[in-house]
Amino acid sequence: MPDENKRLDAVFEGGGVKGTALVGAIAVTERLGYQFVNLAGTSAGAIVAALLAAGYTAAELKQVMDDLDYRRFKDEGLMDRIPLLGPLLSLGFEKGIYEGAYFEGWLSDLLKAKGVQTFGDLVMEESKDDPRYRYKVQVIATDISGGRMLVLPRDIAGYGMDPDRLNVARAVRMSMSIPFFFEPVVLQDVNGVPSYIVDGGVLSNYPVWLFDDGTPDPPWPTIGYKLVEPSEGKPNVIRGPITLFAALFATMMEAHDARYIQDSNFVRTVPIPTLGVQTTEFDLPAERREALYQSGVKAAEEFFAHWDFEGYKRRYRQSPPPQRQERLWEGSQSP
Repeated sequence: MPDENKRLDAVFEGGGVKGTALVGAIAVTERLGYQFVNLAGTSAGAIVAALLAAGYTAAELKQVMDDLDYRRFKDEGLMDRIPLLGPLLSLGFEKGIYEGAYFEGWLSDLLKAKGVQTFGDLVMEESKDDPRYRYKVQVIATDISGGRMLVLPRDIAGYGMDPDRLNVARAVRMSMSIPFFFEPVVLQDVNGVPSYIVDGGVLSNYPVWLFDDGTPDPPWPTIGYKLVEPSEGKPNVIRGPITLFAALFATMMEAHDARYIQDSNFVRTVPIPTLGVQTTEFDLPAERREALYQSGVKAAEEFFAHWDFEGYKRRYRQSPPPQRQERLWEGSQSP
């Protein structure tokens, strides 16, 4: 294992094509000599976390993202190809416009290239008897039938499956199933009742709390990598039914995590500006991708220039943390 002073757990927020910015921040983390222990993420963050867990370096991740044609993620089935009515029919019968099959195959191939298929390939020997830390990576998904958040692979046991045998690409496919955009993954629970699994961001897009065990003196920190929107924290402008739906959806995606972005979590967060890029902007040109990557680089450099793990523990882990909310969009350091 690496020097404790250079170990960290990492949690990556979801954000679709904006995940390129996460890779820029990872490059800095790697360059500074830090080594990841436990990894977690939601949606795009789950993709990055899974590839890191499989052994990809920051340089390899950047090459993967540079070579990726995001438009191929918009894979259509036979129903989708019906002129005019296709997308509506797909929404009505399949609960999503795009299949998600291309994405799952793409990620599966990348993981197989590093010898990873199931979570059994990512069991960490030193913590194999602790379900919370047994696997190198964990991803967040949402069961909208059961109304609950899933931490995969361990929660897959509730559907009669062995967590060790859950396919990693399949779990990430669940985590990134943006409602209405991608078809949900359908599972049956132990009683045979079908459950619709969608994007983990519905309940937690930034699960920075996942590895916390309540100890006042953790051996290494958890660092969160958060994608910060230009409009984050500003009121939603509602002018009609469409903007009302957008505001409802944004609130649903953000409210759960907002309560956790307190001083104690803000100071361990790398806030990465997303430069106005949209989650499903799949035709993003190369120069915008590079700008996102550099945004991640700059944010991580600023964060690690001030990061003080011992100071963090003294202030936030050895006494009850303050409950005041912080405004992430105003800067990279908490007052």
